[in-house]
Order: sequence, then structure tokens, then C-alpha cells
Amino acid sequence: MKVPGLKSAVQYTVFLGLGIFLIWYSVKSLTAEEKQKLMQSFAEVDYLYILPVVFILMLSHLSRAYRWKMLMEPLGYHPRLANTFIAVLLGYLFNLLVPRLGEVMKCTLLARYEKIAPDKLIGTIVAERAFDVVCLLTAILIMLITQWNTVGKEFTGALQNAMQNSAGETNYTKLMLIAGIIVLVVLSLRFVFKRFGSNKIISRIGKAASNIWQGLSTIKKLRKPGLFLFHTVFIWACYLGSIWAGFYAFAPVGNMGLGAALSVLVFGSLGMIVTQGGIGAYQIAVQRTLGLYGISMVAGLSFGWILWGAQTLIVIVFGAIALVVLPVINRPKDISKSSN
Repeated sequence: MKVPGLKSAVQYTVFLGLGIFLIWYSVKSLTAEEKQKLMQSFAEVDYLYILPVVFILMLSHLSRAYRWKMLMEPLGYHPRLANTFIAVLLGYLFNLLVPRLGEVMKCTLLARYEKIAPDKLIGTIVAERAFDVVCLLTAILIMLITQWNTVGKEFTGALQNAMQNSAGETNYTKLMLIAGIIVLVVLSLRFVFKRFGSNKIISRIGKAASNIWQGLSTIKKLRKPGLFLFHTVFIWACYLGSIWAGFYAFAPVGNMGLGAALSVLVFGSLGMIVTQGGIGAYQIAVQRTLGLYGISMVAGLSFGWILWGAQTLIVIVFGAIALVVLPVINRPKDISKSSN
């Protein structure tokens, strides 16, 4: 497996820079009083309620490790759950440092201690990503169905406002302009696909779709596909549950329900993709999402930082512990005996 090089370093710099910009953007419009409230809000958090968040997220990581272990069984490998779990934690830690480095390191480390060829683990990573993509798309669909009156109303209202003039009448000039832009985009895409069908970007899209399909098809090779699907759903249920539990830690969002938690999960997950470690983008995504449910700008941004901080701290603390524990639990038996 190739270790990310210059390209990843450039990506890291760009995404981190974007994250820093988004942090500045999220606070630039706040008044001095609102900035003070933002800082004070962190002292108002009931950090005892963060413990259930930590527990639920660690359960999701353990479930992910067990699911990954199941994906290796058709290859003839049966690694210890402890090693697989630690490799997952280290994967999150290294991904926080450099994009995609986590996937490389967790495969490399597990291969070292479990005597597995690293290249053979690539397919399992592809399969994991494929199922996560499907889960995210499913979560988006469920959110749109169950939260349309809240989430959908905002988009339809914005579209309606864009179509009307100050008197509330339909602005046909705007309507024709939007229609023209849509037609132009469609024609441009058609030209690009026709003219540059073999282009690297187009081929990568096709390869990504093929990889997702191949990843999903691996379920046919598993001994217990039902258990695999259970863990897949359980992982995302834990993500949802951690956000719901987090609501109780911060009074301004304490009365939010599962519907709001689902919306935060969806838009927060998308925010995590935008920047390195989700910094900046995640906070804004949570802020704007909770704004749809009537939560103030400051409270929404505060909760975004609380959630992001809890998730990032878990990755750093438990990742650092895993880094120390991994070689200890894999000491050769003769060494451990001679030390007694």
C-alpha cells in the first residue's frame, strides 16, 4: 500500500486552510456580545452528559472493528478483535493528521501484528466505504421523508423567495434566468461527457461507482451477512444516538429530539467531508441545521463546537492510548514470561 505523499500534503493544506477560513467566517458576523456568549456557553455545558457520548461512540468503533474482522474472514484471516479495534482507533487518529493516511496505517499495523498481506486488506476498506456511502444516502432519504416540514420547508421557501419580487408576485425574469442556467448546465455536462468521455475525472467517477458496487457485493462471501448488516446499521445508530445524547449536555438544545439529531447527523457528516477533520465546516453545518429548528445562531454554533470537540478528543485520547497499547499486547510470549 502506498503512503500518501506530496499530493496528500497539498490536500491537507488546502482542506485545513478551508477549515480555518470557515471558522473565521462563522464568527465574523457575530457581535461582541454574541462572541462573549459563545465563549461563556462552553462553561455552561454539563460535561457529565458527555460521558454517554464517549461511550456510544466507542461502541460504534468496536462494532466497526468487528465488522472489519468479518470482512477479512473470506480471505482466510481471523485477526484478534483487540488488534482490529486498536487499528480502527489508530486509523481515525492518523486520518485526523493526513487525509487517507488512516486507511494505510490501520492496514499496515494490523498486517504487521496479524501476519496479513497489507494489499489484501484494500478490498475490505473499499467494502467498508461502500456500505458507509449507502448508509449516509439512506440517512439522507429518511431525513427528507421524516423532516421535510422542517428541512424541506427552508429550501422551498428560499426557492419561492428567489422566484418572487418585493411585492410577492412571480418574477418571470428571474424564473427565465434560472431556467436558462439549468439548461446551460445540462448542455455543458452533456458536452463534457461527450467530448471528454475518457478523461481522468470521468473515468474516476466510473471507477468509484464500480468500487462501491464491488464493495457491496462482498456481502455474498460472508458467513454471516445478517450479522454484518446488523453491525452496519448499529454503527450509524450509535452516531445518531451520540448526537441525541449530546443534546442533554447543553441546555439550549436539551429539548431537541431524534428528528433534529438525524438532521445534524446528515449535514454534520457532509461537513466532515468538506474540510480536514471537519474543522469549521462541521460547526457551521450543525449551526445552520439547528437554526432550522429554531435554535439561535450562537447556541447552534456552540453545540457544533461541543460535538466536534468531543469527537476529536475521543480520536486523539483513545488513539494515543491505542498507539501505546498495541505493541504491549502483542509482545512475544517468551519475552513476557522472562520478564515475570
